[in-house]
Amino acid sequence: MAEQYALSGGTAREISASVESRVADGTLRPGASLPPVRRLAEHLGVSAGTVAAAYKELRGRGVVTTLGRGGTVVAAAPSVTSRRPPRVPTGLRDLAGGHPDPACLPVLRPPGRVEPVPGSHRAAPRLPALEEAARDWFARDGVPTGSVTFAHGALDCVGRLLSTELRPGDAVAVEDPGFHHLLDLVLALGLRMLPVAVDDEGIRPEPLRGALRAGARALVCSPRGQSPLGARFTPARRDALLAVLGDHPDVLVVEDDHNADIAGADAATLAAGGLPRWAQVRTVSKHLGIDLRWAALACDPATLARHDGRMLLTSGWVSHILQRTVADLLTDPEVRALVARAADTYTVRRDALRGALDRHGIPSHGASGLNVWVPVRDESAVVNGLRTRGWWTAAGTRFRSASPPGVRVTTAALTPAEAEELARDFAATLGESGSEPVYGG
Repeated sequence: MAEQYALSGGTAREISASVESRVADGTLRPGASLPPVRRLAEHLGVSAGTVAAAYKELRGRGVVTTLGRGGTVVAAAPSVTSRRPPRVPTGLRDLAGGHPDPACLPVLRPPGRVEPVPGSHRAAPRLPALEEAARDWFARDGVPTGSVTFAHGALDCVGRLLSTELRPGDAVAVEDPGFHHLLDLVLALGLRMLPVAVDDEGIRPEPLRGALRAGARALVCSPRGQSPLGARFTPARRDALLAVLGDHPDVLVVEDDHNADIAGADAATLAAGGLPRWAQVRTVSKHLGIDLRWAALACDPATLARHDGRMLLTSGWVSHILQRTVADLLTDPEVRALVARAADTYTVRRDALRGALDRHGIPSHGASGLNVWVPVRDESAVVNGLRTRGWWTAAGTRFRSASPPGVRVTTAALTPAEAEELARDFAATLGESGSEPVYGG
């Protein structure tokens, strides 16, 4: 097996790098077994302790996992790869990406003149105009604004929060199904995932309680526009979750409200619930443009200090040119009107598909956001069946840990007429595959 995978090295670090490179280039696929410690040690001419140390390092970074007597295998989503979607085949209608409709986005207008900067912006990393706009943005939904800062997008921010708060091997409670890039990020940081089941109202209280009792030191969740299920917190669900979290005051609660302005749902946020350790992240890429790699963060003072302290040591600050562009867009009345129309449009399109599916007896989820989740028994059969009819959808396996299978359909640019056609093709595909619609999920 060692010869088959071309593993090499004379030290623990060299061996782990060799395994990691084989995983990265696809030679070692998720679930593939690594050679037993003693067998690989004999092949490489090193001690068993050296190989054991290499495997320990790989486990700490989320590249492999140990299955007891099942040996050491490549992790389901190893940290050196990502759950990247396959390339969209030519000629298919792309409903897999989760992206906004370009027709609903404003034209970006960066500032026309930028004066030279003496030194750096480390002493004043945030433009006052954008900081004020960000505070107003959070305050509209009751999020406390005593501590506000910026980052380079939601994942950049969440990654920094987790890496300053936790250490490799610590556990994080995550939504299941959940955002695939976040699931990859958690593993890349060497953290353990504790999946928490999600329904139409968001994460469920009892599974969250179980994850916290199992040792989760942080929770990452979406209050609305959740991907892929489209869940949103109701006031009752928010209150139930706050009651559970109240027994664990040391847990950092991170809300990713990336769809805040176009989710089609009111805010019912944990960030406004008086938690001692909390953070809410908001971005503009979904409603202002994907080139705006900027995020606003509201949080408790300790979290702010840890986030900004780490950022000052790395990227330092977000480009002031970018900040000025975002500030102008956030305060432009015409842009705000465009975003409001976009939110209505996305709601109409999402509801159109759900209604069309319902008329064919096909249950779905999608209370908010840009996607609809359809529970199915066989993801591959459905995705491939829709592909033959000209539709490209996302198999749910990228988003799931322990939850049942499903297919995610991005409805952002799907017209109501197209929704009717897609629902007919969905019903025909289920009929051909011999699958009845899955209820629940």
